[in-house]
Amino acid sequence: MNNELVQRCGLIAIVGKPNVGKSTLLNALVGQKISITSRKAQTTRHRIIGIRTVNEAQFIFVDTPGFQTRHSNALNRSLNKTVLGAVSDVDLVLFVVQAGSYNSADDKVLDLLSGQVPVVLLANKLDQVHRRAELAPWMQDMGCNYNFAELIPMSAKNSKDIERLLTLCKNYLPEQPWWYGQDELTDKSEKFLAAEIIREKLFRLTGDELPYTSTIVIDKFEEEKGRTVSRMVRIAATLVVERDGHKAMVIGEGGERLKRIGTEARQELEKLMDAKVFLELWVKVRSGWADDEARVRSFGYE
Repeated sequence: MNNELVQRCGLIAIVGKPNVGKSTLLNALVGQKISITSRKAQTTRHRIIGIRTVNEAQFIFVDTPGFQTRHSNALNRSLNKTVLGAVSDVDLVLFVVQAGSYNSADDKVLDLLSGQVPVVLLANKLDQVHRRAELAPWMQDMGCNYNFAELIPMSAKNSKDIERLLTLCKNYLPEQPWWYGQDELTDKSEKFLAAEIIREKLFRLTGDELPYTSTIVIDKFEEEKGRTVSRMVRIAATLVVERDGHKAMVIGEGGERLKRIGTEARQELEKLMDAKVFLELWVKVRSGWADDEARVRSFGYE
């Protein structure tokens, strides 16, 4: 590391309503997948920290759940508290909206921001805008509605856009020593990431049929020395659903769907952990858990 460079380090919150591409953006900014993505709203449920160190600058990104306004159960109250916690003490907020579209759900997220912290409007999913000419007046309108520090049309899938965004974010980082090691990517444990990846496969392979209230509990996470590989991890996890019908759906005909969830999760975990992974999955019904404050906490939500 070049010691002549003064280190910069700061917290950047990524906020927005569900399904605007926050997790895809976080993974792109960090340069590796640490936050799960699916087309189902509500995929992210925790405050996930992603770390990227470039030259003298260390960016600490906080990905938040999409702010929920539609349902009010114990799970959603916990998620919304996570969003509020994440935006309270950061150096910069990236407010993600879908390029060319803005509605009352976006407005509710904007209302949470204190005005004390600079906010950058990220008009994401630019690749999905067909009539680019209409975007300029829309961006101008957005600039009149709120005192944004910057307005950036971009696509989280475009690496040049990501590089440009990092360069811009660097200007907002205070000069201070780094909080994490140069190679660290997240503050989350492998056990946490294992639960998240299984949950992503569950959501992706059940489509919209399964309510987002399904969750994953890791019952066993043990590491042992492998005979033929340097590292071996044994994981047992329970997929918690709310009804018997959901359980049947997750298991699938002849256990096929559960097997596929397990195979896809195991393959991804092996890459992520650089280890041989043995994964056992079970499905249990716990009706009404998302409305039960104590159970929401016991499943690891704050």
